[in-house]
Amino acid sequence: MISNSKTFRIFANIQVYRMKMHIYSSLAEKKKLGKKSFAVLIDPDKVNDLLLDELIKLSLVAKVDYFLVGGSLVISNHLDQCVQHIKHNCDIPVILFPGSASQISKYADALLYLSLISGRNPELLIGQHVVSAPFVRKSGLEIMSTGYIVIDGGAPTTVSYISNATPVPWDKNEIAMCTAMAGEMLGMKLIYMDSGSGAKRPITESMIKIVADHIEVPLIIGGGIVHPEKAYLNCKAGADVIVVGNAIEKDASLIKEMSDAVHSVVVKV
Repeated sequence: MISNSKTFRIFANIQVYRMKMHIYSSLAEKKKLGKKSFAVLIDPDKVNDLLLDELIKLSLVAKVDYFLVGGSLVISNHLDQCVQHIKHNCDIPVILFPGSASQISKYADALLYLSLISGRNPELLIGQHVVSAPFVRKSGLEIMSTGYIVIDGGAPTTVSYISNATPVPWDKNEIAMCTAMAGEMLGMKLIYMDSGSGAKRPITESMIKIVADHIEVPLIIGGGIVHPEKAYLNCKAGADVIVVGNAIEKDASLIKEMSDAVHSVVVKV
């Protein structure tokens, strides 16, 4: 028999978890309204405070929706510092995009709890999640279960090397579609298709469209997006969130053009 005090603790934990769904609720609501979002991806290994200040300033002017912080191979210990610097200087939500179970910061707003559903490596499907679950729960972060699908971008990427998983071929739309559908039916709240940092071949609009047409959860697209026109076309094809990192690392002034292109797309639903 469960004691009254234990019942209260369980109920309180459920209530806290429910309260921590505001970012996902916002994403889901935007999808219903046909509005698109733009996220700037920041690798803690590649920034310092001065560069962060510039990115924050440009992002505020451009009305960037989210910062994604993380990378496939974060080798510095600057994650907490990076997240705190962003939080102290703007109110743009910070979402962790972890490349491993160690890339967790309690100072962020939310965490993409990634399961690599395009691969067959059990460690990245569920293994690392089992190890990290107690710490993730205690972090207080909003947890967004995310089906992560790596698409062949025409060049070896860190994520494919680290994951030891073969990406979905760039022209196999049906495989991507079925993988995304399976992820959604398994309970994933988001689907994230990524061709990797510095991809030579970004995800095609035809693949984005067929996936978007067959799932109801928000669809995130990243990798190889170097021109605002591509960001625009991806949104028209069905992407709900566009993530750009590598191109902005090379030219931070692209933030405004990318953001304008994404926000110019409003789909009638």
